[in-house]
Amino acid sequence: MFLDGKKIVIMGVANNKSIAWGCATAMKAQGATLIYTYQNERMEKQLAKLAEPEDLLIECDVASDESIRRTFETIKNRVGKIDGLVHAIAFSKKEELGGNISDVSRDGYALAQDISSFSLLAVAKAAKPLFNPGSGIVTLTYMGSERAIPNYNVMGIAKAALESAMRYLAVEFGKIGVHVNAISAGAIKTLAVTGIQGSKDLIKLSNDRTVDGDGVTIQEVGETAAFLVGPLASGVVGDVIYVDKGVHLT
Repeated sequence: MFLDGKKIVIMGVANNKSIAWGCATAMKAQGATLIYTYQNERMEKQLAKLAEPEDLLIECDVASDESIRRTFETIKNRVGKIDGLVHAIAFSKKEELGGNISDVSRDGYALAQDISSFSLLAVAKAAKPLFNPGSGIVTLTYMGSERAIPNYNVMGIAKAALESAMRYLAVEFGKIGVHVNAISAGAIKTLAVTGIQGSKDLIKLSNDRTVDGDGVTIQEVGETAAFLVGPLASGVVGDVIYVDKGVHLT
């Protein structure tokens, strides 16, 4: 178990269909101790149904610098050093995920950037003093960052910014022995994806284009994340790893 004894922070579990949950189960299977963050009391109740008694649950609203500071101060006080972080957080107003991109509102654009992209920088900064050498940060992106996917709109722009932020972090954090990467996951029926107009068609099209005709699963994404967050991936730095069963190839 290559994560045996490692303490990993998981941010972004909404339910058992979340990619973040696939990451959590894969890392738990490799021996990791998990620290989950949740946005509010409602999300805590959902998460508590999934977590095991030994798991640590800590509130963190990534829209608040003070909340992020408190979160990682609590982690420091409760567990000390950490060995990895999974950033699987994104948000946009539903009305911005459809229609014409030129119709996006200023507020909607800023909100998507703040929660989906800037939050990676904010949590990385707060977590930086806690990382052991050999730790890894993994964030979740999607092919809409580089291609115009119907209705993905403002989120595609936010994911492009996220990937750029990841690369700059990779250079900075590499100096302290922390490798930073992103996973570009295929279209999976998650709570986030179902908020996009035409999400059923998007998932069907994605599944039809996989090399074997079956869609990628949260478990497959999670197993790649488990590798990337751990010390075995110390030579993988600043990359976007596709886990979409070949959809990006054609």
